[in-house]
Amino acid sequence: MKTLCIDMDSVICDLMSDWHKRYNSDYDDDLSFEKLKCWNSEKYVKPECGMKIYDYLNEPGLFLHLNPLPNALEVLERLHHKYDLLIVTSSVSTAFREKERWIEKHLPFIGKRNLIFSHRKNMICGDLLFDDAPHNLREFSATGRLAVAMDYPYNREVDVPRVKNWLEFESALNDKSWGI
Repeated sequence: MKTLCIDMDSVICDLMSDWHKRYNSDYDDDLSFEKLKCWNSEKYVKPECGMKIYDYLNEPGLFLHLNPLPNALEVLERLHHKYDLLIVTSSVSTAFREKERWIEKHLPFIGKRNLIFSHRKNMICGDLLFDDAPHNLREFSATGRLAVAMDYPYNREVDVPRVKNWLEFESALNDKSWGI
């Protein structure tokens, strides 16, 4: 059985909306993922915020209450019958338990047993990585394995297959477009 490594934030669940909502409220701004043309969010916030944009990622409750992206849960439910699914997520240490609880609530058929915390996703054994972070896509692809991007403006410079949503991802897997 093939193994799919699936990122959590901005692939399974909508991190950007909640993260940016907190920043926008505090700084009276209108930041959104559509405006991010590169991975470094600090380049798109007001100068008085700067690197503090990342402090929101340490706020209790942020990761616990994220909404799933459209069709993510349903597609993952179908895929888990055909593939070994690993949720591979990078995380601040304060969010570990929240992410475990999110998986237990929304993806009990995968469960926290298949949740891996790693900043070096290219080191995880798997046949495919579905991610949004440019560095993860490049590093996994460099191993000769398939990296697939959830398409966002900030990862468009990475030359890997990309999809706009979960239904496109499932369709490409089902029609064997990627040989997986």
